[in-house]
Amino acid sequence: MLTIQTRVTDELKIKADALFKDMGLTTTDAVRMFLMQCVNLGQLPFVPTGKKPNAQTLAALNDTLNNEDNRYANIDELSNLWK
Repeated sequence: MLTIQTRVTDELKIKADALFKDMGLTTTDAVRMFLMQCVNLGQLPFVPTGKKPNAQTLAALNDTLNNEDNRYANIDELSNLWK
């Protein structure tokens, strides 16, 4: 049997330990289950995603999408801005 070590922040470890404890698991159990699922499925058992943008970022993105001044007919028209 091998031992796997990884570095995580104190905050992540504390939150993960509490979460898994509520499920009746240890963090070691949860990591073992994760590895088994990866092997069983031949891939990650979930789709990795980034953090969702906050309200201010979403508003700025929507402003950009809704602003006709930010639309270009083709890549050449857009790249002319950089010349």
